[in-house]
Amino acid sequence: MVAVATRPVDPGTQAVGPEDEWRLSLAGLLVFLDPPKPDAAAALRRLSGLGIAVKVVTGDNAAVAAKVCRDLGLTDAGAMTGSEIDALDDARLAEAITGTTVFARVSPEAKARIVHAQRRSRGGVAFLGDGVNDALALHAADVGISVDSATDVAKDAADVILLEKDLDVLADGVAEGRRIFANTIKYVLMGTSSNFGNMASAAGASLFLSFLPMLPSQILLNNLLYDSSQLAIPTDNVDEEQLRKPSHWDIAFIRRFMISFGPLSSVFDFVTFGVMLWVFHSGPAQFRTGWFVESLATQTLVIFAIRTRRIPFFRSHPSLPLTLAALAVVTVGAVLPATPLAHTLGFQPLPGAFFATLVGMILAYLALIEIGKRLFYGAAAVPPSVPGHYAGRRHLRRRAGHFSTAGPRPAPVDGSP
Repeated sequence: MVAVATRPVDPGTQAVGPEDEWRLSLAGLLVFLDPPKPDAAAALRRLSGLGIAVKVVTGDNAAVAAKVCRDLGLTDAGAMTGSEIDALDDARLAEAITGTTVFARVSPEAKARIVHAQRRSRGGVAFLGDGVNDALALHAADVGISVDSATDVAKDAADVILLEKDLDVLADGVAEGRRIFANTIKYVLMGTSSNFGNMASAAGASLFLSFLPMLPSQILLNNLLYDSSQLAIPTDNVDEEQLRKPSHWDIAFIRRFMISFGPLSSVFDFVTFGVMLWVFHSGPAQFRTGWFVESLATQTLVIFAIRTRRIPFFRSHPSLPLTLAALAVVTVGAVLPATPLAHTLGFQPLPGAFFATLVGMILAYLALIEIGKRLFYGAAAVPPSVPGHYAGRRHLRRRAGHFSTAGPRPAPVDGSP
């Protein structure tokens, strides 16, 4: 805000000095306003809904920064200045970050120190900045974010450069990243458990069968059809609770899931073996055909149960492409033994009673998986994320991020953040 005032100057005046600044008449005030973008408040609410805490770290005046934050709805925490930050050690600074939203009059070094303190105590940090003074903090963060109009130094230090100055882009990116990760985990959980069960079934069958339970070419065809149905997983819907908080790779969790659900598929494989041998008195070709159709159907349709912790179809709806792809592959597997390709592939037509039995086994299998889900997720304790992994290896940390929560992460030994 600048006050403007005037007074007449004597005709012979050659220069104007401080001594002439008297008896001025106020003409008005010049007010320079740089308001927040209209959509910024909504974008910040979206980020908060995604479990992301927003902090403002600026070199500007504390009162100005606090006013802007109030305008944007960030009114639930206090403010700190650079001098107050300098008076704190790293441990006390980490504690102060929790109850502070605005860090004002902060030097470039203090910005980086805030990032380091947050990373050591509570995990991943993304820093958004566009000036020279932001370069240190951009480099220190897990993800440095800048904009296309930023200084060259800031862009060089950043990992991500936004082409638009819009916080909604960040919220969209976070939500999409979590959706992709959730869909990836669906395939991993389904693939590891199904393959583990099939391996156990094949090994168990070889103990009492005088022939191969399935030919190598049939196993390859089974995997080809199965993986084809899973090409639609990237289109699948993701439950809202999976988008509200970040997820991490957890090998121990995947291993527990595989060991828990893999044997369930083996149970129905052995039921199929018994049906083929003692009910239909099948020979090698028909036995292999029956197990091929049953194995393909169960491991493909189980995606509808594994894809969500909710009750499938009723409380969590799969995407239409995934539904059509899974049903199409199961249909192809059931029809294939009745086509002219059956002899070439080593198949034999199956009796109609087998398909009635197959429907019952599939329904029982999916119901058993639902019961297993309730027990597994009720007893499984997902280990918390522990910050600091890759702390001593700058390049790996920035590019790989936090990919495992299987166990405690070692503290840095070289003094690096």
